[in-house]
Amino acid sequence: MADQRRAERLDQPREPRGVKLPRFDAEAFGRWSEGIARGMGTANFIVYMTVVIALWFGWNTLAPADLRFDPYTFTFLTLVLSLQASYAAPLILLAQNRQTDRDRVALEEDRRRATMQKADTEYLAREVAALRIALGEVATRDFLRSELVRLAEELDAAAQRRQKRELRQPDRPTGRPGGGEGRSGGGEPPLDEPRDDLDGDYVRDGHRPES
Repeated sequence: MADQRRAERLDQPREPRGVKLPRFDAEAFGRWSEGIARGMGTANFIVYMTVVIALWFGWNTLAPADLRFDPYTFTFLTLVLSLQASYAAPLILLAQNRQTDRDRVALEEDRRRATMQKADTEYLAREVAALRIALGEVATRDFLRSELVRLAEELDAAAQRRQKRELRQPDRPTGRPGGGEGRSGGGEPPLDEPRDDLDGDYVRDGHRPES
């Protein structure tokens, strides 16, 4: 009675009824089907299949009648080839579907990488433009070289003008004059300083002031 009430409860989901199919690993089955489809799509499979069919025909045609397991009309061979074709088509379709899924994933990955590369390229283009703008205000090597050349030319011109000016002026005497000239000699004017005994002014005049 309790089991019947528990089965009739509405707050619990009803267990599905029907035949439970065996579960299998879809990934492993897919790899297996791809291996079969890949093997059937090679030249070796066609050669081996041709050899088997030729031996089948030869044995069931040339062998003694009591040893022939599939006599003429080859009904069993037709059944085998039909079974092979019926299984080969789904396996090939399954392999193609898996390949399509891989191609879609690869295409999405390529699109994502292309988007990232485009963003990186745009970022680098903006950075290069900013660097060009910044470098436009920076002194380059050619600019510094031209400025140094110009300064050297100005210094050479100034030195030449100074040399010409010195050549135009008369030579000044270098000896001490006999009188009437300043203490410094060479025709230079006397220094405007007070007379004291520190530099020998009173000794040269011949008298000292009374204290």
